[in-house]
Amino acid sequence: MTAGEVLKGIEFSRPGGVPLLLDLYLPAGADADAPADAGALVPVPGPVPAIVHFHGGGWRMGERSSLGPVTDGFALAPFERVASAGFAVVSADYRLSSQAVFPAQLQDAQAAVAWLRAHAAEYNVDPDRIYAWGDSAGGHLACLVGLGADPDSGSAGSGVPAANASVAAVAAWYPPTDLVHMGEQALPNAVATADDPGSREALLIGAQPADAPEKAAAASPLTYAGDHAPPFFLAHGTADRFVPAAQSATLAAALEAAGADVELLLIEGADHMWSLPDNSPAAVQTVLDATIDFFRRQAQAS
Repeated sequence: MTAGEVLKGIEFSRPGGVPLLLDLYLPAGADADAPADAGALVPVPGPVPAIVHFHGGGWRMGERSSLGPVTDGFALAPFERVASAGFAVVSADYRLSSQAVFPAQLQDAQAAVAWLRAHAAEYNVDPDRIYAWGDSAGGHLACLVGLGADPDSGSAGSGVPAANASVAAVAAWYPPTDLVHMGEQALPNAVATADDPGSREALLIGAQPADAPEKAAAASPLTYAGDHAPPFFLAHGTADRFVPAAQSATLAAALEAAGADVELLLIEGADHMWSLPDNSPAAVQTVLDATIDFFRRQAQAS
């Protein structure tokens, strides 16, 4: 292994014979405790903090290398940027809704975290400073992982002990958090809503949310909000036509009410994937900087 190296296509799980892969971005000896405006990065001899990222795509598409076509189009190299800030970064697959319904996706996300913890010594990762990050559907999974969601309690589940899949902080960009009420929160100009026939959310849980409120609740991070939550950073555009900003605001309010540490960043006028009317990358640059700053502060506090 070499500092700054990217290791691609590592198999971390094979549920039902489906190989799940991850990419691992190793930090180039950067200092995760340095201030956000630090100049030259300082090598650190000890284990580094790590972030496990889950991609978006409505649980039905997407790739582990992507943060969505609009964000990708800005060519900001977000994983490399986070790695250069001193973090090991894992970008992981999970089964899509065409392959399996929920909670398979959560089980896969937990398996990715557990794999990293099991291989922490091998990759010089601090097992006590593993964080979760995701965008859209991946943000939903990051929230569930962070909250220790266990909708399959009493069954075989993922077979991953809860402690092995735990994370010390969560950053989620425009995550679905309440599938029960998501449809009614949609903006008037929404491109799609959770209540549409065959919606992304319906494909995820295998039923229309309105027809299966228990399934919708079991797949909702809001259900698991409590004072056990690690620090959360939620970011959302106020003009999001796919996942209404109320989804992040609702989870933030629930976490705050429970006494958990939560930060909510709303970007005025930003649509899904941080798309702005002027097509500039200003929103995603702001949020990426804030995300790195959030994780740096968590690394410092540990």
